[in-house]
This record gives sequence, structure tokens and C-alpha cells, in this order.
Amino acid sequence: MAQPKYSYRLFARSDYSAFWALFTDNLVNLMVLSAVCQFVFQMPAEIVYGRIVPGAAIAILAGVLVYTLMAKWTANRTGRNVTALPYGISTPVMFVYLFGVIGPIYWVTQDAVLAWQVGIGAGFMGGIVAAFGAIIGPFLKRVTPRAGMLGTLCGIALVFIGSVPLAQIFENPVIGFASLAIILWGLIGRFRLPFNIPAGLLAIGIGTVAALLMGQSSLQVDGIGFYPPLPYVGDMIAGIKYLFANPELFLVLVPVQIYNFIETMNNVESAEAAGDAYPVGFCQVTDGLGTMIGAVFGSPFPTTVYIGHPAYKQMEAHAGYIIGVGVVIACAAFFGLLACINGLIPIAAAAPVLVFVSVSLITNTAYSVKPAHMGAVAIAIMPHVSNFLVTKWGSLTNALRSSGVEGLPQLGDPALTAALLQEGAHYEGHLALAQGAIITGLVWGAIFAGVIDGKFRNAAGFALAATVMSSVGIIHAPALQMPQLDSITIGYLITGVFLLVYPKIASKEDLTSRVIVPDEPDLLDTQMPAE
Repeated sequence: MAQPKYSYRLFARSDYSAFWALFTDNLVNLMVLSAVCQFVFQMPAEIVYGRIVPGAAIAILAGVLVYTLMAKWTANRTGRNVTALPYGISTPVMFVYLFGVIGPIYWVTQDAVLAWQVGIGAGFMGGIVAAFGAIIGPFLKRVTPRAGMLGTLCGIALVFIGSVPLAQIFENPVIGFASLAIILWGLIGRFRLPFNIPAGLLAIGIGTVAALLMGQSSLQVDGIGFYPPLPYVGDMIAGIKYLFANPELFLVLVPVQIYNFIETMNNVESAEAAGDAYPVGFCQVTDGLGTMIGAVFGSPFPTTVYIGHPAYKQMEAHAGYIIGVGVVIACAAFFGLLACINGLIPIAAAAPVLVFVSVSLITNTAYSVKPAHMGAVAIAIMPHVSNFLVTKWGSLTNALRSSGVEGLPQLGDPALTAALLQEGAHYEGHLALAQGAIITGLVWGAIFAGVIDGKFRNAAGFALAATVMSSVGIIHAPALQMPQLDSITIGYLITGVFLLVYPKIASKEDLTSRVIVPDEPDLLDTQMPAE
């Protein structure tokens, strides 16, 4: 008797909680980019809410469609439930496009429309670069230890997705703690809530109600209307022409898109570690095409597979949660509801959901790699701490200037760098680690994991690859450059050569005997931690 064919259900009740988590992530990105474009770069509301936001919604819808079909195909092929890959605007790359591409054009020309045109031109060209990641993505996935890929994601989760929202909770503790208590109970503790209400929905709802009662939230209807997504091919071509007339902008564009397709690869690996395997090359093409579609319809901002799939897997989500996010974001964008939502939902009410996503990813990583590789995970996190410090130091100096302090030196000024070093703040070292942090974290995680496993050629390969990347400015430099042999590049070269040569001349006993430190756990024990 033939077995009945498995049929994957797109929607499940558990999708509700996952929806609120992913919706919050996308909503915060849209809130930030719209505020920066409108109030920092002085773009008119017609461009922000009439072009950029609807274009971003189209890009999100396109990716949601692909990843929904991919989840359905994977589930039917494997005969079990899977969680669709989360998808949206890449948060780190969004900031690079805002302040590395759009901002410099606006500050030089004071032309907000030109800045937007260059932005969508850069988005389209960047999408092409991201899609090319499919060529080398599967190879990188084969040779890169899981600890390197997941470790560098843990760094992003720890400092940007977890620590920043946690600080926002403590800035507004009445609202933030009210929401955080629900997340702690329903998502961290996994206890049922009355009437099976999704924890994410209840958390945001309670926080919003508290904000309304305290007068910290309001319902604004200004700007509500119909903003259909339209193609802006002429504007995009004008932006591309400006890019080729000013090729130095590609020095920002290319490295950040390399980062973007590696981020996709890492996030797909994170999904596989949680139990759902998807084709990494196809995902990278999807992200690149989604970014290009968004650019055609007016959005400069690249899209990617999101960090946090293990959290949604833990919630037992199917594909309904990403479908819901795509539909709601599209409705909010096309009918001008984003400004209304911005005024209604306080950041402190949504922040606990992001804290949960961060905690879940880090916890899942600890159970997805063998104990010996936790050292590799730890080193992969560290460059992101440097990235966080450098970002906040920049924010501090900008805030001081905005508050009227005059005569402040720029970060990187030799006298200021020397003074910071005197105070124990190693600016030059943190800056070097911050530039290309996700790639740096991946490389060092892979080197550590290779040495731990005795796979010296693999570890040497990553060190020598870092030599090349450092030489041309993909990592440890603000932009691409002609190959040069600076001190960091020499350091990588020494490391790579040592890892290649020494195992060939060392005695067999030295390569097989490991030193166990007394009174410390044997991290070379390959057994997984007990559940």
C-alpha cells in the first residue's frame, strides 16, 4: 500500500508568535531608515513614504514568496515540518548604505533627490554583487567550520540585536519591563499564556497600552493615503551613471555586499544547525535579486536572509509567519501606515522580542557546535565588540558636536588616538577589528576550529585568505585599495605560513599529544553537552 504524500501546512498557530518577532525586526528597520532619510538627509515625505518604503515592501514580498515556496518544497521533499527562512532588510548593510553612500552624496551636494537616486543605483549594483555570492557560497560553506559561521553571527546578535534593545528597555523600564516579563514567561520559559495568546503579540500590546496610558505613545493619521509601488528606472539609471562617474563609491559598495552574501551564508548555516537545510547558493541569488527588485521600485536598501531562524524554529513556526510579515509590511507601506505605527508602538515595547532572538541564537549555537569549538565561537564574537565600540564612539563625538561643543577632533586624529591609548582605549586596534568585523570573526573562528581539530591546512587556508583580503582592504580597512603589505597583512601571512610549515616538521608525538590544563574542563571532549 502506497504511503500518503506529505503535505506541508503553510500556517500554524505557532506562526503568530514568530510573526510578531520578525515583524518587529522589519518594522524597526523601516522606522530607522525612514527617520534618517527624512530628518537627517532632508528627503521629502513623498520620496520616503511614497517611494523608498513601498520599494522596500516590494523587495520583502518578492523574497517572502521565494522562501515560502522553498520551505514548502523542502518540507514535502523531506516529509517533515520546516521553518521558512526569515527575510528582510539587512540591518548592518542598511546603515552602511545610509551613512556610506546616501549620506556623503547629500552632505556634498545638499541634493536629497540625487542622494536617493545614487542610493537606488547602488542598491541595484550591490544586488548584482550579492547574487554572485552564489558562485563561491557553496564552496565556502563546505570549507568553513560551523563554529566560524555561527560564532560571527553570535557577535552580531550579542552586541546589536541583544545589547542595544536591552539598553532601550532600561531607558524606559516601566514599558520595557512590562513587555520583557511576558517574553521571559512565554518565550524564554516556554510557559503557556491565557487563551494561548502569542507571547510576542501580548508583549507588544501590553507595552503599547502602557505607553498610551503614560502619554508616551499616540495615534497619528497624518500621511495616510495610497502609495502604489512604481518602477523608477530612469532615476536608477541616473544613480548608476553617477556611481560610474565617481567610482570611489564602489570602494564602499563592494566590500559591504561581500559582507551581505556571507551574512546570508551564515544565516542559512544557522538554519541548518537548527534542523532545516536550504540551498545556500539559491538563497544568495534570491537575496541579490530581491535587492535589485527593491532598487527598481525605489528602495536603496539590500535584503537578506535574517539572523534568528533558530528562534523561529524553537517557536515551531512554519511559513505563515513570513507570509504575514510580508502582507502586513506591504499594507503599511502602500497605505502610509508606517508613520502611524511609528507613533503608536514604542521602541521599548518591541525591544524585548529582539532580545529573545539574540538569546535564542546564541543558545542554539552552543548546542550546535561541539564543546571543543566554543573557543572558536568566542573568538568569532570579539571583532563585533570592537565594531560596537567604534560605532558608539562615533555616535558620542557626533552627539557632542550636535550639542554645541566646538573644536572637537575627529576620530582617528593622531593626538586623540594617543590620548585614548593613554586612557586604555585602544582605538586603532578596535578600528581595525571593526572594519569587516563579520568576515574577520568568521576567519578567526575558522582558524581556531581548524587548529583545534588538527586540520592545519584548512586553518592555514583561512589565514592566507585573510592575508589577501587584508592586503586589498576587504577587512581591516575603510575601503578597497591596491594590494599593500601592511603590518596586519604580514601578521596573517606569518600565521598562515606557520600553520602550513610547522606541522610538516614537528614530531608526530607533538601533533598527537594534547596538554590538558589541571582543574579545567577538557574542551577537546567531543561529546555534546547534556540536554
